[in-house]
Amino acid sequence: MTIDLNSTTFGKREERLGSVVGYVGTIKDLASQSRCGSLKDRGRCFSQSSSCDAGCVLGYISHIRDIAIINHAPSGCTAGASSVLTNQTQLASKRGLPYNTVILGTDMNESDTIFGATGTLHDTILETYRRYKPEAIFVTTSCVSGIIGEDVDSVIAETGEELPIPVVPIHCEGFKSKVWATGFDAADHAILSRIVVPPRKKGNFVNFKNFNESARDDIVEMFRALGVDVFMIYSNTTLEELSHVSEALATIAICGTLASYLGNGLEQRYGVPYIKTINPLGVTGFETWFRDIGRVIGKEAEVEAYIERERALYLPKLEEVKKRLRGLRVVLGMGSSFAFQVARVIQELDMEVAYIASWHYDSRYDDGNPPPHVQYLAEHAPRDFDVSVADQQNFEILNILNRYKPDLYLARHPGTTVWAVKQGVPAIFMADEYMSFGYKRTLSFAYTILDRITNRSFEKNLSSRIRLPYTDWWYRQESASLYEEAR
Repeated sequence: MTIDLNSTTFGKREERLGSVVGYVGTIKDLASQSRCGSLKDRGRCFSQSSSCDAGCVLGYISHIRDIAIINHAPSGCTAGASSVLTNQTQLASKRGLPYNTVILGTDMNESDTIFGATGTLHDTILETYRRYKPEAIFVTTSCVSGIIGEDVDSVIAETGEELPIPVVPIHCEGFKSKVWATGFDAADHAILSRIVVPPRKKGNFVNFKNFNESARDDIVEMFRALGVDVFMIYSNTTLEELSHVSEALATIAICGTLASYLGNGLEQRYGVPYIKTINPLGVTGFETWFRDIGRVIGKEAEVEAYIERERALYLPKLEEVKKRLRGLRVVLGMGSSFAFQVARVIQELDMEVAYIASWHYDSRYDDGNPPPHVQYLAEHAPRDFDVSVADQQNFEILNILNRYKPDLYLARHPGTTVWAVKQGVPAIFMADEYMSFGYKRTLSFAYTILDRITNRSFEKNLSSRIRLPYTDWWYRQESASLYEEAR
């Protein structure tokens, strides 16, 4: 699907990518329906709250240094600003960088929902520039401003003529999409359409789309071995740096869900190749990904030399720890890309994937093809296994854990790990996106799992003293019975 960068709005994931938040089946069925385009969303008979794509925008765009974000929304929608800014300030401090980004809100009230608040927004934009002198102002929308039809674009166009900096709209009304990852696309659309400029010349660097750059030093060293620099997006970046991502040799990513819009947008608009293979988690993922990079940027020999050195150092150690993990059964609950990528790593470590609960699922990416990691897993898994799209529905996760009784639960969001431990299941919160990246971190991941399942006394003691709110009736329910017919 062609990405339209001439508009301030963009297609939500349900429309562009055929994304769903309700599905029950198997990995082979999911891959097959993705290939033939027959996958349909299934509504829930009951649903707990989930995340909001507007929250994703605030958390992600605030990685950029020295900007201002104005959330045109009620005060509650901006309540997470303090924790977001604390996180970004700490990430910048680790690198010794100044961080002066601010997040403000227009604090829409009942009167504003009746009479509108474009005047307030106009004044807030001008006052924000007067006080903070940011490099740019990003204005994010909300459910309230979207429902009442606030003409945010006109206000931004007007103030943009009055100020010497970019004033950029980000349309991220939470009610428009059930897939919170749409927020990543909203942030990328704003950067691609209003910040990125045509290339002056081709640079000697690759764009690396990630979350929090926790493995920055290792990645910089890895690409230095190829004679290439790496620019990590968006954490600790500046607008000036971002404006020149069109000059990169290629765009790569730690997560396909995160990078699809930016990677394909840069490829379509500026011809920057986007590496679309499986992501660099585990040995197979890393080698496939790194070799594809080498092929695209003309560094095949350097890549092979690096792989040979790393294999000699880490593979013997991995083989030893795998002997102690063999046969363990694992349930995973993660975002769409990580769920299926980490499942591949679990199988590489000779463990068994008992079940995958994906928070959402994209039938295809912005290049029109189904997610490569799902197709790879379906083709190479030693057996078919059950999959659902669970949208962070915790009551479903506990039903799954009770039914499958795994040795371990892995999750990318902390709330479900807490409940799993209360149920007596050892759990690991995989907050770090690089936890199983490449050889060294895959080995460390294997040892983390070994430590977690070796002593289970905490889970046993806690679960014996906790009374959960779920009845035996609930635990007897089949997953498929939770959904309405596909639509």
